[in-house]
Amino acid sequence: MSGLVVTILLAQLDNLVVAPALPTIAGELHGLNHLAWVATGYIISSTASTPIWGKLGDIYGRRLTVLASILLFLFGSALCGISQTMIELIGFRALQGIGAGGLMVGVVAAVGDLVSPRQRGKYQGVLMAASPAAIIAGPLVGGFVTEYLTWRWVFYVNLPLGIAALVLCSATLRKLPAGNRSAPVDWLGTVLLITWITTLVLITSWAGTQYAWGSWQILALTVATVAVFIVFIAVERRVSEPVMPLHVFKDRNFTLATLLGFLNRGAMFGAITFLPQFQQFIQGASATSSGLLLAPMMIASAIVAPLRGAYVSRTGRYRTPIIVGTALMALSLALFSTMNSGTPPLLTTGYLVMLGISTGSLMSVTTTIAQNSVPLRDLGAATGASTFLRNMGGSLGVSIMGAIYAAQLTGYVDAHGAAAAAGPSGATGLTPQALQHMPEAAKHVYQTAITNGTGFLFRWAAALAICGVVVSWFIRQITLDDTAPMRRV
Repeated sequence: MSGLVVTILLAQLDNLVVAPALPTIAGELHGLNHLAWVATGYIISSTASTPIWGKLGDIYGRRLTVLASILLFLFGSALCGISQTMIELIGFRALQGIGAGGLMVGVVAAVGDLVSPRQRGKYQGVLMAASPAAIIAGPLVGGFVTEYLTWRWVFYVNLPLGIAALVLCSATLRKLPAGNRSAPVDWLGTVLLITWITTLVLITSWAGTQYAWGSWQILALTVATVAVFIVFIAVERRVSEPVMPLHVFKDRNFTLATLLGFLNRGAMFGAITFLPQFQQFIQGASATSSGLLLAPMMIASAIVAPLRGAYVSRTGRYRTPIIVGTALMALSLALFSTMNSGTPPLLTTGYLVMLGISTGSLMSVTTTIAQNSVPLRDLGAATGASTFLRNMGGSLGVSIMGAIYAAQLTGYVDAHGAAAAAGPSGATGLTPQALQHMPEAAKHVYQTAITNGTGFLFRWAAALAICGVVVSWFIRQITLDDTAPMRRV
């Protein structure tokens, strides 16, 4: 299990370590106009490859695919570190993303192979507790490395951790089943899957930011996404070994658990992504401190996740944690929506702790339910599909709520005639430093707009979480087997 923990850390740390270095990278490689693609290329390749890695694990065995994904991730990291142009860096980040797509799904599916359904919650809770540690440490490490070494080391730091993961996984995953190597690879389904996921991620990345939602570029991508998705479904229904087995969605618990993960990830990521806006513009926090102010949520989540896992393993009951966790998420997000300029930071911290408890209660439970709902032969593909849809929920939540926030902000500022005070970049390009130098009247308008905009987002996020409560209520409690999968083979 030690190798899987290190692999989880490797997967979680990368984007967080890289983020503080992006301004420096853009300056040294003279690629500010292409900077967004450093993240977008990684997101596309990692998201698109997730279900594919899951299916390859079913065919070739989990140990082989976990090791292959670590190797590919390390190779991509090394190439990113030696990039000389922004185009090279974007390409190597995409390669790195392909490897990253296999890390998380490989670890979660490996736990499914090694541990009985009843014990999975405990082990996955321990693994997921590593995520908050990465979220806290990542930006600090990235900032330190960029300031005192060079931005290239934000990629090189992956190498020692990745080599450790490679050695540990190679030694500890030897008992995993070899897979069904006689099964054919669904190459057509793979190409179609990559295509429609790519166009969908481009929509979520570009709509409302680089292009308007009603622009021909977004409309064309939407038509392409729908058309390729329809063809993908038709192909997957006909092939013998689909990359995403559609029959798993016939199981009520699998579909509901996957939908719950989609809704919860969309609600949490969509709202928390914009909380720093309130903390910096309204509460006066710096960029660094606003990131650290999220630490209470992460710490609470890291404490609760293993406790929740132990509860599920001891009692075999997973329905109570997901109903309580989702309800607590809805309540905390609703409380966030009541914040205003008079809200003390300590109260915001209390709301964050409540949200952390809810995420700790939910973390990996939907995966446990999904894995318990499918036959062992589909474990990897089902885990990949569940992980993919959960990630898409977060991506869609951030992009859609970002567009809502921008519309709310600019609409209020324009209505009160204060747009010119932000300068040529407009309301959406306002910085906390620029806000402090505005005339008091304009400053008040902008702060009111930001408060209203973030409050509106949190109400939307709370509504999504309430939908999650409804979905969780219909998930059936099924007895979890206490026999390890490999002993049932």
